[in-house]
Amino acid sequence: MKKMSYYFVLLFCALIVNHTKSLAFNSQSQGKEKMVPETLWHLGRVSDAQLSPDGQLLLFNVTTYTIESNQGSRQLYVYSFATGETWPLPTGQAGIFNGVWRPDGKVIGYISTKSGSAQIWEIDPKGHSNNQISHIEGGITGFQYAPTKDRILYTQRVKLDETVQDKHPDLPLANARIIDDLMYRHWDTWSDYSYSHIFVAPYSNRIENGIDIMEGEPYHSPLPPFGGMNQIAFSPDGKYIAYTCKKIKGKEFTLSTNSNIYLYNIEQGTTEKLTKNMYGYDRYPVFSPNGKMLAWQSMKTPGFESDKARLMVYNFEDNTITYLTEGFDQRASDFIWSDDNKEIYFISGIHATYQLYKVDIETRNINQITEGVHNIHGIDKKNGRLIAEIMSMSMPTEIFEISYQTGVMQQITFTNKEVLENIELGKVEKRWIKTTDDKDMLVWVIYPPFFDAEKTYPALLYCQGGPQSAVSQFFSYRWNFQLMAAHDYIIVAPNRRGLPTFGQEWNDQISGDYGGQNMLDYLSAIDALAKEPFIDENRLGAVGASYGGFSVFWLAGNHNKRFNAFIAHCGMFNFESWYGSTEEMFFANHDLGGPYWEEEKPKSYDFSPHRFVGNWDTPILVIHGENDFRIPYTEGMQAFNAAQLQDIPSRFLYFPDETHFVLKPQNSILWQREFFSWLDKWLKK
Repeated sequence: MKKMSYYFVLLFCALIVNHTKSLAFNSQSQGKEKMVPETLWHLGRVSDAQLSPDGQLLLFNVTTYTIESNQGSRQLYVYSFATGETWPLPTGQAGIFNGVWRPDGKVIGYISTKSGSAQIWEIDPKGHSNNQISHIEGGITGFQYAPTKDRILYTQRVKLDETVQDKHPDLPLANARIIDDLMYRHWDTWSDYSYSHIFVAPYSNRIENGIDIMEGEPYHSPLPPFGGMNQIAFSPDGKYIAYTCKKIKGKEFTLSTNSNIYLYNIEQGTTEKLTKNMYGYDRYPVFSPNGKMLAWQSMKTPGFESDKARLMVYNFEDNTITYLTEGFDQRASDFIWSDDNKEIYFISGIHATYQLYKVDIETRNINQITEGVHNIHGIDKKNGRLIAEIMSMSMPTEIFEISYQTGVMQQITFTNKEVLENIELGKVEKRWIKTTDDKDMLVWVIYPPFFDAEKTYPALLYCQGGPQSAVSQFFSYRWNFQLMAAHDYIIVAPNRRGLPTFGQEWNDQISGDYGGQNMLDYLSAIDALAKEPFIDENRLGAVGASYGGFSVFWLAGNHNKRFNAFIAHCGMFNFESWYGSTEEMFFANHDLGGPYWEEEKPKSYDFSPHRFVGNWDTPILVIHGENDFRIPYTEGMQAFNAAQLQDIPSRFLYFPDETHFVLKPQNSILWQREFFSWLDKWLKK
């Protein structure tokens, strides 16, 4: 097993070929195939890697999809470090999630719907027994064991708001909503009149309804829409629960990022706010092993969802808060304490990669542990062993063991080896390009498999979403650079202004300047690459989603005939109509500068793509999902209609059952087919 692991580490490194090496065709690759859209749905998606308490076993999930049934299923696996064996756990065919080790390591708990509602089941690591232990009315959404194994906490939806039928019981078939406040819908979901609450109950072989520690409160923990159980934590002695909550609602909720860390005393039934006078996001509490300190992630600026993510530590002995990463011009996430309570391990982005770091609690010295062209996006440490979930543009997530002294990595899982060993992947190259203001910008260039430097290729400028989300070493299952390159396109993916991992100043510059320097950065990247002899400057396209979709709409009116085709997915087209129909107003207010009806309208509205639509002259494909509430689908309709009315070749790809994302297998494959059909029509001879 160790020899194979070492071989695959070398293979992983080979996929990210050093840019100084030749780009010539490799004859050893003959017989391999190019990636196609269906390939992405044949890959197993690894997640939730967790070490057993003694560090000898590893629990992880693999989600697989069946294109024909248009569905996915999740399987729990256990790996033994002693034997190198991996085996599945027989949990049944029903939907499962939230697999965790019990603190003694003797069983694995998980949530399954096989009894008719989402309940906790337990199975031993060898899969010899499998029993339902919770019988909670209405089912649950997540759970944790207390470290002392005498209690359990779980999350559940609690209905607190009145429905139409509550107000008008004689009209049971009335289909309407009566709305008196904001946040009536969020990201992809309409309010269901309920809130996510935390409950605590004694742990036993039969767990029934526990105590609601947020009883009567119209607030959520974890936070919607993407908060998970990592926003809640038991203290080591099992007497306290630290949790994340934004205890405001309605209009105030949509205008604010002011979440806080609360401490609930189980024995006394009292709650204390730990993050007083802190008005940005405060999330992800983690207790030190001795229970004397609590680490969490904090953002300082109210209303700024992409502010610097700081590592803070609360000391319970003197009630002080220490900003551990002050002076460190990078973000920090995924905190794990050392066994001796003296260090914290965390993940941070640097130059469009994500690496493992550690900080000394006393000296505040920060050291980078790993290096390489990859993203670490999940870590766990038990009994001297540290594991991480790692991906790259050329490798979907796999699990590695990392020496936290040397940073040396050894691959553990090989979930997609059989699929990928038959696929020829393109070279990924890092370039530094000068911007118009003489800054250095990192640009990833992805070459087609079987690249021939004697040929010329069309190129695609990839416009990133976020807007503050790095073009890092991610492996996307829709915006997949290797799949784009496999269609014989050169991919140009710049880390333009407004993206993290290059310091907070680079990240923050974009706010209020949507049509400014970051657009010049895009053009600097494509102009530099278009000079290469293997790129045909007359066959350039620009593609992107979300902020990237807005970027494409903006470029369509300002590109000076650089591009021959555009694709915009779920982009903002008209800032005024978007402001009036989105839901997280703190984001709109921070990045645009405020509402459009102010006496002095913020300058940002001058960048709205609809103001330049009269300049449009290039074929454009517009894509949108009906259940996208961040950027409502009417933005896409406006753009398509504007193109049609000007007789510009255009197409509208509309998904009635998708959101800001396209997640169903057959919809995703359709998305890819239309994506490449459109590009091939306008960019290939």
